[in-house]
Amino acid sequence: MVLHKGSCHCGAVAYEVDAPEDLLVHECNCSICSQTGYLHLIVPRSRFHLLRGEDNLTEYTFDTGEAKHLFCKTCGIKSFYIPRSNPDGISVNVRCLDESAIKRVEIELFDGKNWEESAAKLAHLSED
Repeated sequence: MVLHKGSCHCGAVAYEVDAPEDLLVHECNCSICSQTGYLHLIVPRSRFHLLRGEDNLTEYTFDTGEAKHLFCKTCGIKSFYIPRSNPDGISVNVRCLDESAIKRVEIELFDGKNWEESAAKLAHLSED
């Protein structure tokens, strides 16, 4: 494990996440993920540390309301959120991480359009 630093575009929201140098991430084809270009790195909450900006986050929910999409109030970037598939974990947008700690990124496709049939494939990612 290495320490990855991440932030929104303006830097008002910043965090650290413990994850491997070689990242396995998920590209979801649901409407919100494909429209924002989000690449998911789902980790247990214990491996995510918000450094600043909690008061600068705004929340958006839809459908079941289970996913907590968190956006920076200043620049509008969703650099992390609480996913419906793993409400006990955090999904970090790999595109918001400092590239210096990343050795390699492998992208696995996730069928979010058929979420009910696919969600179980992600359940293990938020386990310690």
